[in-house]
Amino acid sequence: MDGTILIADDDRTIRTVLTQALTRAGCKVHATSSLVTLLRWVEEGKGDLVITDVVMPDGNGLKTLPKITELRPGLPVMVISAQNNIVTAIQAAEAEAYDYLPKPFDLPDLMKRVSRALGVKRRAPATGGVDRGAVDDLPMVGQTPVMQDLYRLVARVMNADLTVLITGESGTGKSLIARALHDFSDRRDMPFVVAGAVDLAGADELSRLLARAQGGTLMFEEVGDLNAQSQGMLVHLLDGLGDNAPRIMASSQVDLGGWLSSGEFRSDLFYRLGGVTIQVPALRDRVDDIALLAEHFLVRAVRDGLSPHRFTPDAMDMIRNFTWPGNVRQLENTVRRLVVTCGEEEISGGDIGAALSSQPATGSIHGDGGEEKLSACVEKGLRRYFDLHGGVLPPAGLYARILHEIEVPLLEVALEATGGNQAKCADLLGINRNTLRKKVNELDIRVTRRRKLM
Repeated sequence: MDGTILIADDDRTIRTVLTQALTRAGCKVHATSSLVTLLRWVEEGKGDLVITDVVMPDGNGLKTLPKITELRPGLPVMVISAQNNIVTAIQAAEAEAYDYLPKPFDLPDLMKRVSRALGVKRRAPATGGVDRGAVDDLPMVGQTPVMQDLYRLVARVMNADLTVLITGESGTGKSLIARALHDFSDRRDMPFVVAGAVDLAGADELSRLLARAQGGTLMFEEVGDLNAQSQGMLVHLLDGLGDNAPRIMASSQVDLGGWLSSGEFRSDLFYRLGGVTIQVPALRDRVDDIALLAEHFLVRAVRDGLSPHRFTPDAMDMIRNFTWPGNVRQLENTVRRLVVTCGEEEISGGDIGAALSSQPATGSIHGDGGEEKLSACVEKGLRRYFDLHGGVLPPAGLYARILHEIEVPLLEVALEATGGNQAKCADLLGINRNTLRKKVNELDIRVTRRRKLM
């Protein structure tokens, strides 16, 4: 590489590492811990590339980008930041930074990006940006490479005039991605309208949705649930969009591509919706973000008026090792429940174990040989419960606690199966009707007349 690099970072170690690596690669390097010094160097005509941190002792690195452009139009700027969230990535994109990297960064990857940056010219920044502080509560937090790739993709496509298909498992944050794409885009002051399968019952409903969305964003949730008629109407809608139409987004937790060959999903609709496809990763694919998210939800709870809490090390280990089949939504709900129910400021491993013991198990209850016995399912659940404690015994009172966990769903399912008829439910269970009634009252089980299986 050949060029002069200007580095602004208040971390001496990072300045040293970057200076040594870039010097060995053939570059000249000027490093500082001050944005004032950086701007002076830029004004003096020094540098072919700027690498700057965001939070600096004398200012914000992102806010210096317009000044850098004013002084040296076309000088590429690479932003590095420990604020590993979607807001920082989008702010960097809005300021037209050449690139954005999270801390800790991969040095070989950074060197490749520096090499590319030395051969490009940066565009002038867009005007009219707004403060993004209002969306700091978005749980789109993560420092893993898969999340950083997601942030960069969102930043690139937020103002693109393309349809967007957002895919991912339930609870991963598909709706948050859609909302971020709208709130950070040029359409932010226009309506954001969300529609489900029930809203596509006819052409009149579609017309009303278009009228509500105006020139904003129209988001169709879980398009995999649409029947053939609704899919056809949506194709017709997309083909008829004219000027000043809303931007169309859609989400799906199923693999629509896999449904094309079977005819369950129309190929013409699939290709119309997938102008850009954004895959939101499952939590198990970003394990290193779990602790960061859990701490984030503790901070949000305090902001919402709840008392402050903290996790013990063994509690955090258990959180990291859980599979989280419900993804970020399940993690958030669990942390929130712990904050509300834990009397102590410290959330212990025992608290985590008790909270997670009632969480749904992952995987199928069917093995290769057919349906698995109930006792085997219970055994697996109990072993998982003990494993969550990392070699430490669960809190005392386990027998009563486990029986309670089994008794409640047993009574609820049996009552549902018998349509809420307590006499039939008692016969089904083989217990006295008065015993059942007493259990229902003690366990606060709601009895309703629902579907009847027998």
